[in-house]
Amino acid sequence: MDRAEILLIEQIVHQDAELQKHVNEHRKLKGMLEALNRRRYLMPEEQIERKNLQKRKLREKEKIIRILDKYQT
Repeated sequence: MDRAEILLIEQIVHQDAELQKHVNEHRKLKGMLEALNRRRYLMPEEQIERKNLQKRKLREKEKIIRILDKYQT
């Protein structure tokens, strides 16, 4: 997300419950990914989990961007 999108999120996140839900989920997934990425080695199951977390995080980001588009137009 670019700086303008981040500023817009900060302005409207408290007004839009759906946006707030997706932002919180995105942050949670980001933290989980960072924890996995700090490990030197991942077991095959953890590698699969990492890929799934990346996909879920991307879906949340896409939902956030769709919501922001409503405010920008």
